[in-house]
Amino acid sequence: MTDTAGKGLEGIVVSQTALSFIDGLKGVLVYRGYNIHELAPNAGFLESVYLLWNGKLPVQAELDDFCAELAAKRQVAPETLRGLADVGPDAVPMAALRTGVSLEGIFDPDARDNSPDSNLRKAKRLVARIPTIIAAINRIRQGLDPIPPDPSLSHCADFVRMANGEEGTAEAVAALDRTLLLYLDHGFNASTFACRVIAATMSDMHSAVTGGVGALRGELHGGANMRAMQTLREIGSKDKVGPWLEKAFAEKRRIMGFGHRVYKTEDPRATHLRAMSEVLTQQAGQEDLFQLARELEEQVVRAKGILPNVDYYCATVYHALGIPIDLYTPLFAMGRVGGWTGHVMEQHADNRLIRPRAEYTGPMDLTWTPIDER
Repeated sequence: MTDTAGKGLEGIVVSQTALSFIDGLKGVLVYRGYNIHELAPNAGFLESVYLLWNGKLPVQAELDDFCAELAAKRQVAPETLRGLADVGPDAVPMAALRTGVSLEGIFDPDARDNSPDSNLRKAKRLVARIPTIIAAINRIRQGLDPIPPDPSLSHCADFVRMANGEEGTAEAVAALDRTLLLYLDHGFNASTFACRVIAATMSDMHSAVTGGVGALRGELHGGANMRAMQTLREIGSKDKVGPWLEKAFAEKRRIMGFGHRVYKTEDPRATHLRAMSEVLTQQAGQEDLFQLARELEEQVVRAKGILPNVDYYCATVYHALGIPIDLYTPLFAMGRVGGWTGHVMEQHADNRLIRPRAEYTGPMDLTWTPIDER
């Protein structure tokens, strides 16, 4: 008889990875040896993707070549754009994104090849094209035509232009880039583990990432940033936090954006996002939103000792940037795809089918009864 793991595989180590490390007791997040507090103020998103995939930071020429290569791959297949138009303007953006990634997998030139070189090419196309897909979803639901990518612009600058029809400010583009860096990778979280389980069957990169998008959609994972913003809107103002929270506790409601399965101290990503939120909300004339968020944080911490996670202040950052709430989780995917693809490549490089056991809790030794005697 094998030992039984706790629900949700709590505390169980199922494999090894060289991509990222988390120390939940100390509040540490590391990408390939670099503490997130080193990377977040200094590195860019694509620079960090390069680090994740290659195990080292690029020199300038390597980074320039990497960014230029991804920029040249942003245009999605025409069939993908037609498919996105067919799902219609009322589709949930994460569902449309899942469809878009799946369609890209059908028309990818390396679709049937899981070799390391092929996987790297597919990874580059996915990181480059998911922003194009999200931007197209945003345009289509407004009754507008998708805007083709412009490879002369940076990764995030072109996304803002394709999504909104005009270029964003340098400050907004930089802020978006930093959120993607903070979302890039986080150990064996639900969506990454889903990707690795799929990859372990020797399925293809696009199938794995489609599964990752599906897992990320859930409100207990990527959907938490949307729910956090909806909570702040529901409360409305700083002075209403106390009564709202008292009622929420009485109803045993989950306060979205708080708590983490791994961190027992502050999520280090939240540290950066809180500071970003304070600056960006002030610039956007939304100081009241930041004060509301701070008041809710302080009261939840006092009452329950539960700290905010990455999604809480990211919600206020995206609100300050004018991003529609239902695009918050797709933007999470836009950052996490660098991690998902890195994990698929790592899994394929040293693969073993992931096949855990389950503890059976149903009946035993039942006797068959013919249907006319039941």
